[in-house]
Amino acid sequence: MEQRAAKSIQELFELRQKCSGSVPPSAAVAPFIDTTLGILFPQLALMPAPTPEILESLVDHAGEILLELAAPVLARPEAENRVEEFVDFLPMLHSLLIEDARAIAAGDPAATSIDEVIVAYPGFFAIAVYRLASWLLRSGVPTVPRMLTEHAHRVTGIDIHPGATIGPSFFIDHGTGIVIGETTVIKEHVKLYQGVTLGALSVDKTMADEKRHPTIERNVVIYANATILGGGTIVGEGSIIGGNVWLTSSVPANSRVYHRSEISVKAP
Repeated sequence: MEQRAAKSIQELFELRQKCSGSVPPSAAVAPFIDTTLGILFPQLALMPAPTPEILESLVDHAGEILLELAAPVLARPEAENRVEEFVDFLPMLHSLLIEDARAIAAGDPAATSIDEVIVAYPGFFAIAVYRLASWLLRSGVPTVPRMLTEHAHRVTGIDIHPGATIGPSFFIDHGTGIVIGETTVIKEHVKLYQGVTLGALSVDKTMADEKRHPTIERNVVIYANATILGGGTIVGEGSIIGGNVWLTSSVPANSRVYHRSEISVKAP
């Protein structure tokens, strides 16, 4: 029995070796996100930062984790450059996320404060991770951005590809089941409810470099379970897309698009 087990372990080891590659350590993803958000918002801090010196040590720690994540996929000098740029990006990231938190607090009657949004809203967490991952992707860091957004996907049920372009004051309400594809463009002051899909009309590897996902202009509201597909589909500014709508063509500004269904109730 022991001999058979030893043989199986050796076989398993050899199989694992064939799959091994230079990839970022997945165990570092959550600590990087948590540390970064704790630097930006004291409400999320793993430890208090009452002085600039302590805050600097936390920033250094976040940089060390980022270096650990980036080193397997970038040359060492390039990974170190990304860490320096990350530190410079933190104030801008904070400003963007405060705008998102304010949009959620202002638009959701159930929100009692910005603090509550920051600590308790899954939509805010998913947006925060997306903005961090999007910056890393645009800075030339491969693999890591997708690992970050997939962590947020597992935690919140909200799937935002880091390649999407999303403007300021973005509001996700409830959020579970939202899918935002790689080439989606979302302008400022857009609000999405749960179950919304911003996707592609077809899935074909040859379309990897094409715009496959829709454009949502500013001040648009998209209600629950609406599906909007196609790279040429544009939802005009100020439009409202009702729940359960299936949309594959553009609509002009200030449109109202609704799905009609018949419900029959038979008395007993």
